[in-house]
Order: sequence, then C-alpha cells, then structure tokens
Amino acid sequence: MKIIKLISIAFLILFYSANAEAQSKKGPTFNADKAYDKELYAQALKLYEKAYSKSKKDKTLKGNISFKIAMCYKNMNNTRKAESWFRKTIQSKYPDNIARLYFAELLKINGKYDEALTAFKEYKDLVPSDKLGTTGIESCELAKKWLQNPTAFKIDNFRKINGKQSDFAPSFADAKNNSIIFTSGRIENKGKGNDGWTGEKFTDLYITYKDPKKLTWTTPIALGDTINSPVNEGASSLNANGMMLYFTRCKIEKKKLCGCEVFTSHRDGSDWGETTVFPLGPDSLINAHPSISANELELYFVSNMPGGFGGKDIWMVKRDRKNKPWSKPINLGAEINTEYDEVFPYIRPDGVLYYASNKPSGMGGLDIYEVKKKDETSWGIPENMKSPINSSYDDFALIWGKTLEKGNFDMGYFSSNRLGLGGRGSDDIYSFILPPKTFTLKGTVRDKTTKTILSGVKVRLVGTDGLPIETKTDAKGVYLFDKSMISPNVTYDIFVSKEKYFATTGKETTVGLENNKDFVHDFLLEPIPQKPIELPEILYDLAKWDLKPQYQDSLNGLIITLNDNPTIVVELSSHTDPRASDEYNDTLSQKRAQSVVDYLILKGIAPDRLVAKGYGKRVPKILDKDITRDGFTFPKGTIVNEEYINAIKNPIQKEAAYQLNRRTEFKVLRDNYVPKPTNTPIVPPKDTPKEQPKDTKEQPKEAPKDNTIKTNGDAPTGTPKDKTKEDPKK
Repeated sequence: MKIIKLISIAFLILFYSANAEAQSKKGPTFNADKAYDKELYAQALKLYEKAYSKSKKDKTLKGNISFKIAMCYKNMNNTRKAESWFRKTIQSKYPDNIARLYFAELLKINGKYDEALTAFKEYKDLVPSDKLGTTGIESCELAKKWLQNPTAFKIDNFRKINGKQSDFAPSFADAKNNSIIFTSGRIENKGKGNDGWTGEKFTDLYITYKDPKKLTWTTPIALGDTINSPVNEGASSLNANGMMLYFTRCKIEKKKLCGCEVFTSHRDGSDWGETTVFPLGPDSLINAHPSISANELELYFVSNMPGGFGGKDIWMVKRDRKNKPWSKPINLGAEINTEYDEVFPYIRPDGVLYYASNKPSGMGGLDIYEVKKKDETSWGIPENMKSPINSSYDDFALIWGKTLEKGNFDMGYFSSNRLGLGGRGSDDIYSFILPPKTFTLKGTVRDKTTKTILSGVKVRLVGTDGLPIETKTDAKGVYLFDKSMISPNVTYDIFVSKEKYFATTGKETTVGLENNKDFVHDFLLEPIPQKPIELPEILYDLAKWDLKPQYQDSLNGLIITLNDNPTIVVELSSHTDPRASDEYNDTLSQKRAQSVVDYLILKGIAPDRLVAKGYGKRVPKILDKDITRDGFTFPKGTIVNEEYINAIKNPIQKEAAYQLNRRTEFKVLRDNYVPKPTNTPIVPPKDTPKEQPKDTKEQPKEAPKDNTIKTNGDAPTGTPKDKTKEDPKK
C-alpha cells in the first residue's frame, strides 16, 4: 500500500481492452491515458509499457511514453524505477524541464544526495525563476548534515506484525499501549480484486495484542466485517477509553466520483458496532486521517476542502463539551499547511501535534514534523524530526506512548517505506524509543600563574531548576558531576572557589540539546596577591573627591570580583602625587578613597567588607613593568618618589611621572568574611500627610554645601572655574 492512495480520489475500477485495433483507432496510448487520468496507475503502467515497446521508431512518442511510465512509478511510490525512467526520459531529450526536477527529487528520495545536488543545480540553471531548484539544493545539504548528526532516537522494524504487503498508520487501542490497530494491504483482505492505483489489495484495519508477561505481540487479526469492507479502510484513532473508533474509508461507487470520509464505530463488547459517517463535508471530497484528542474535544483530520492552502491540509473541529455539537472545520493555518500535502496528523495527549508533509524542504518524500501550540488559536513553528525518524523516503503516521504509565513520552511507532532495518521498500511499521538524555560535566582547576593543579577546590552548580550541587576537585585537580546530577533543559552557573584565590564562574546549558553530551569546563584560579592591585584610571576635579559618572565604569570589574568572592574584605586606597602638603594630600586621598567605598555600597557591597584608606603621597608607586606615558617610558623597578621626579628635566616627562603616582588601588585584607543574610526591608504604608499651618516667618536658607578643601600656601583653593576642570595634577 502506498500511503498517498488513502487520501486520493477513488474511482470505479474499469478494465480496459488494449487490443491493437482499438489503440490504432484512438492513438497508441489512448487507453493508457484514460486509466492514468482516472489515477489507475497500476493499470495505466501496463498499457504504457506495451505502447512503449511498439514505439521504437517514433522518438518523440517514445519520450512522451517514457515520461508517463516514470510518472506512474512515481505515483505508485516505486521510487527506484521512477528514477530510472526519468533518466531515460531526459536522455530522450524530453522537452519539458519538469522531468529534470522530478529526476532530482527522485534522486533525493532514494538517498542519493550528492547526485541530487548536481541535478537540482542543473535544473536551477535551466529554470532560474523556479524556487524549487534552490530549495532542493538547500534541503539536500541539510539532509546530509542531519544524517551526520542524528538525534537520540533508536528505531527498529516492527517485524512481528509487518507482512510482505504494506503495513502502516498504527494507533494505540488501549491506554497502556498493549494493543495496536494498523492499516494493511494483506492478500487475505476482504476486498475482491486489486486497487487500480497501487496494484495491491484494498486495505483493511488489523489489531495486534502484546502479552505483558512475555512482551511479545500476537499475530494480527482483522477488526471484523462491521469495520472492514470491500473498499479501502485505514488511518484510525481511538478515544482515551478505547470505546470509540474513528477511521478512514474511501468508497467506490459505479460511475460516481467518490472521496474519502471519516467513520466512527462504538465498541460493543469484544466487537465493533455499526459504522457511522462523521460529517465533515461532501463525500466527493477527501476527509481522512482522523486523530481525536485525549479530552475528546478536538478532532484533527486531513482534507482537500475549499479554503485550504493547496494540496491536502490539516483541519480540525472542536466542541466545548462531549455532549455539545462539533464546530465547522477550522484550517490549522499557514504555519502548518502549505501548497503541498500535510497528512497523518496525531495529537499527543499533552497537546503536541505530529504530522507528515512532502514539502520540498524535508529530507525527501514525506517527513514527520512536530509543532506546539502558541495559544488557543495559533501554532508555533513546526520542527523537522530529522534523522533517524526521518529518512529520504516516506516517513509518516507517528504516535507516542510511555514505557511507564506515569512517566514521560519515551516510545512509539511510525510508518516508513525506507530500505534497511528489515524494510522491503513497501510501507512498514517501525518502533522507536527515546533514551533519557544523559549529560556529565567535568574539568580541571589550575593555578593561573603557575598552571599547577589545585586540589580541594570547591565547585558549586546552581541550575535554573533551583537545585544546587557541590563537589571538590580531587588530588589531580579534577571535578566531576555525573549523569545523575546534570538534567536536560537546564542552564547551570558554575562557581569555583578556594582559599587565597579569587573565585571565578562559568556557565553551561543543556537547553535544546538533542543528544547526550559530556561537558568539559576547565578553570584557572588567580592567586590573591599580597600587593595592592591598581584600578583603571579615575580622575577627579581639582581638589575634589566626588566620583564622577564617567569613571564609575572603572569600578565594574571590582564589583564583579567582590560579588564573585563574597568572603573577601578589601581596602580601597587612594594616592596623590608629592606636590602640596602631607596634611592636604592625606585628607584629599582619604575622601577620594571614601567616595569609591560609598559608590560600592550603593552597588550592593556590604559596608563591612570595605575599608577606605588615603595614603596621600606617602606610598610612591614602584613599577613592576615598563610603562609608557605621553611618549616617555619608565622602566620596571623605578620608585616614583619625589627625589626621582625632581631629577627629571623635561617638564612634560615630569608631569607624566606625577601622573603615575595618582592612582586608586585595592588589596585583599582577608578572605574569611562570613556573608550576612539579607532581608527585604518592609516598607510601611505611607500616610497621607496632613497640611501644615503656614508659617509667615521667613525661614533661614540652608548654607550651600562645599566639599572644597581650604588650604593655605600654594595648595589649590577651588574656584568656580575649578568645578568644570579635570585635574591633570591631582
């Protein structure tokens, strides 16, 4: 059974005489064309092959017949023979470039992605206006990537129930996944004769049961005469309690154009009751592939009714309660439906929709897609389920189940006509499992300066799932969080700390990962130095200590260090150059150091972790490396004291030396601070202020504040001009 057949128009099967006399009167392909137009491809194929064998001298006719033979095989889903005949058609110089497009598509469906790439590129050069050339190239490249990086699904051919003919479209027949109803084209089916489209028997519905103790499946048996008829039945769905069956039936009536309809049947003991048409539209249309939601308030189905996007679309009807009437059909919209065929919908009990589409962006043939609802009326962007669920062949009709009744959806079945894994090229049912995703995280921690390994380092994970985990590095400096500690779809912040070292952080995430992964995250810890660490340059107005906004960013690195190292207490020190008096410089530097501390407190750093210290000019800078300022290089080891500066003759160089001493530094005083718990302050409700009686007496004005240091002698006194001037000296 080839899957598209169940959603195609069904006609009365007519048998045509292909005698030479009739052919000669009405053309060599008259009867073949007539059967082809009625979609009786198996019959048309025999007639075309006979006509082909008699058209050796007429190359144009031979090319036309070759194209029709290729199309018959294509519609019958015999992709290998279709590929071969399209190749012959192209070699016969068939004038329509559509043959080249179909040839490229068949190469892709048959998994020959490199050859398909070449064929799509040739088609694009011939027909640059057709986007299908570009889409074909992109889809082949993507398919190769997906094959190289498959998802975690493990699949297997369901050999116990698959026969020599087509078996497809499984659905669970009970809540515990111990019975399956599926569609089959077995030779013992009820209908007489063969389907004119496929050449196989008309399809019936079968059921198989699993022995919960032996875990084996019984030989499939037909559902019975109330369900199976002389025409095609298939693509079924059961409600949650297994009492109501929804299924597809494609009727055939003499001299009448018929479509497919959804039927229902209520379980009557061990049998099924009479079938009833589920009214979705005229019987000349296709209404097929039903899937009932777990709450029985939504029914999804496939239809070619007017108002769609082209081809077959997925539609739904819904109701407010089980005893209420169904709504009119609702198209699922452009996010899901395309100008191609969207078929075999399955609504999982948690509301996730799975369906198949032959849109050209897939791996080939029909691909299975997953899509979630954005809200009650719209859907998100469908995601291709990639390899190994999808292949270059037709993959469709996926359903999910659970290994454990209260567990996650982790197993299921789908249909495919792929080769390999026991598949014979006809439709088979495949099982799949989704093993739990496993992740580990490990790494080595070393001293940043010496690169030696560090043991006993505390490594703490805090995940977005709110579960903190902690471990320490071993004697080899290695930490490890095994698969029981790292969860899927969680982002982890990593905090690494050790006494006498600055702490550091990292981040890893398992969000969106489809495959198992062993994360490796190494760290280098920086030793806490005994000497002060100079902060980026902070300049002040002349004789002022206000921390200007443009220099507040210079403290961001220190804020991060303090937040990452909540147990350290630091001293913030400020230094001036040797000009002016000791008293003046000590006072000014102390106030500047305090302004830095005040800013850090505003940023959330605990006050008792900060010590402000002004050293004035009493601690000249000692250069630990060569430093270049204003074009002058000061060598490593230089003590930039007053004696050194006074010996400099060049005034510009001397000013650069003064600038070296003007600095703000911090050093760690201790690393055993115990952070205090923080409480959110309770703000009492504000009372409406009562109007105060007006006082007619004039109140004295508050004296303006002035943070200028008043000094005698040559020290700056501060003027209005000074307030806008950046201090080049202090």
